[in-house]
Amino acid sequence: MAAEDKEEPLYVPLKVRRRREQERLEKRRKVLHERIQHERSEDESEGSEDDNEEAEPRTKRTKTSIGAGTTAAGAAPVPKDSEDLQPKERSTVSLLDQAYEMRKKMELEGVNQHKVQQDAQEVSMLKEASYVQKAALVSAHERAEGIHYKESMKTTWKPPRSIAEMTQDECDAVRKKWHILVEGEDVPPPIKSFEYMRFPPAILDALKAKNIMRPTPIQVQAIPCILAGRDMIGIAFTGSGKTVTFTLPLVMLALEEEKKMPIIGHEGPFGLIVGPSRELMRQTFDVVKHFTSHLFKAGYPELRSLLCIGGEDKRQQSELISSRGVHIVVATPGRLNHFLKLHEMTLRLCKYICLDEGDRMLDLGFDEEVATTFNHFSSQRQTLLFSATMPQKFQDFAKDVLVKPVLVNVGRAGAANLDVIQEVEYVKQDAKIVYLLECLQKTSPPVVIFCERKGDVDDIYEYLILKGVEAASIHGGKDQEERNGAIDMFKSGRKDVLVATDVAAKGLDFPDIKHVINFDMPAEIENYVHRIGRTGRCGKTGVATTFINKSVPESALLDLKHLLVEAKQTVPPVLKALEDPYEELVRSATGGDGLSNATGTKGCAFCGGLGHRITDCPKVDSQVRKIGAGKRDFLADAQRLELAKAELNGILVDTQLQEASLLIVLNKRDLPAARDVEELTAALEYQESCAQCNRRVRVQPAVATTGEGLNDGISWLCENMTAL
Repeated sequence: MAAEDKEEPLYVPLKVRRRREQERLEKRRKVLHERIQHERSEDESEGSEDDNEEAEPRTKRTKTSIGAGTTAAGAAPVPKDSEDLQPKERSTVSLLDQAYEMRKKMELEGVNQHKVQQDAQEVSMLKEASYVQKAALVSAHERAEGIHYKESMKTTWKPPRSIAEMTQDECDAVRKKWHILVEGEDVPPPIKSFEYMRFPPAILDALKAKNIMRPTPIQVQAIPCILAGRDMIGIAFTGSGKTVTFTLPLVMLALEEEKKMPIIGHEGPFGLIVGPSRELMRQTFDVVKHFTSHLFKAGYPELRSLLCIGGEDKRQQSELISSRGVHIVVATPGRLNHFLKLHEMTLRLCKYICLDEGDRMLDLGFDEEVATTFNHFSSQRQTLLFSATMPQKFQDFAKDVLVKPVLVNVGRAGAANLDVIQEVEYVKQDAKIVYLLECLQKTSPPVVIFCERKGDVDDIYEYLILKGVEAASIHGGKDQEERNGAIDMFKSGRKDVLVATDVAAKGLDFPDIKHVINFDMPAEIENYVHRIGRTGRCGKTGVATTFINKSVPESALLDLKHLLVEAKQTVPPVLKALEDPYEELVRSATGGDGLSNATGTKGCAFCGGLGHRITDCPKVDSQVRKIGAGKRDFLADAQRLELAKAELNGILVDTQLQEASLLIVLNKRDLPAARDVEELTAALEYQESCAQCNRRVRVQPAVATTGEGLNDGISWLCENMTAL
């Protein structure tokens, strides 16, 4: 062989090499085949013998050397490689079915793993999204001093003995009958009549004048809780009497405080009611005036109330405060903070604050305004949050911030009023205005038409006027006088149709609205619930018609579909055709509701929509962008002032400013006696150099001394930059 190898040429053609490789592989295949045949013949001969003691080790040896399966009962194990040589029983399941089952199993395992990850992501997003709201309901002074109240406000109100002695089972029976859900510690018992709530005869007469004979479900439980001084979250569908629920206890509180010590000029108020829109606050103010006027006519002390909203004369509002003082203030955040900033009004005596439409207050950009208002409180107060759409995330953060709060829920938060017949129609964009005339024929007046854009309001108003329809219009672009005039004419019946943006959807109580038309489907389902809530109030039946087309986001349509199903309304075919594959997949994997989130609540925990999760919520995107801009933006001016004045260590990193910009407080005595942050912080920033390393440092000049003190502070800052 060696000689032959030496005579072999150095170059072997490719064809020759391939042929030799094939011959070598063929030779190895024959050897393996002969070995397998030999092993099989030995197994068959051994299997025919009855000597089990000898057959058993051979079987083990065969399994170990080649690997084996099993044949029919009583047969010896067969080598795995020999299975291909014997006829195999045909499987009853096709390969396509097996592949489908395997793929489905893999998908479900992936979905389960994805659901776990998504639940963790939802919890994280809820914590981030609720950052600003938690800060808004606690004053900067309380945060800086670490003040945490443990007990609720003390009041002199006591329920009648027969009510106070009710057992827990009796209270639960009443709540079950009235469909009331409560959460909290030591919840006061429900009271089914205004007389047993111990209101004076003048208040009972005022209620009868409004044709209110008995309390609604939310009033049965919420009014006793408020009279007892408890912080509360009130959730009830639109038109359920929430305004009376929080105004009556406030009027009684103001009456009690006035009897103890009458107020004089520049004093008050004892209580605040704050809301997101001027029209809503004007309506609430009218309710307060109704009760206080009946008390005054009955011989009780005069209770002065102030409507503190934009668009009204500041001088008249200021004169009432300075000359005689006020007991109750009904306000929007902007004008209220204006008076607080100028020290024309103080909250030194204030013991009560109610945020009407509380979730919308903290969701529409009012969070900083609300935080500024709370920063003016110097002592504990009773805090109330009321809304028809209170998502789970607001309930959770409020429970953390409020003092031993009571949650009173009449129906699911965000659920539509069951007294409203909801109709959804597919209408092309260019045919909407013309189709309005046909929709107006469904019911008799009055009718409200809601639009998203101010331009659409003006266009529809002009079109209806040209067609001879008695119409009025309001939106944020009109001045306050025009808005008030339009609402007054519509309420008095001089106008049959009101065309409005969502400014008219925020809690306004129009009498006997027969029909609500949504010219646009709002992007957020909360706005839809508030819109259709203008009709079907106080047990009356109303109609709501909504126009949809391909311009509406799919998430909004899914929310609408689930809302209609929940309210047992007719779902149009265009919405029935919408499928949520994720929901179906998770339901098939878990056997449950695919839209239940990490907190166990159905739908989105952020906005309350039933057709999506928080990870797909459009409102979260805007909130996350706000958070991403820097948590420094969430601290209002008064908070910055309190934090600066509370700092004792000499250096405070100013997280509100741009990155690497630092607020230097060299000594507490160097802080000017400023009343607001404008006096505390100069408008312009400038740079100073460190005397030792010549490093440039951005400084807020108004809170840092000048000269040697400033230079020493900058040098210290450079030396300790790493530690900071």
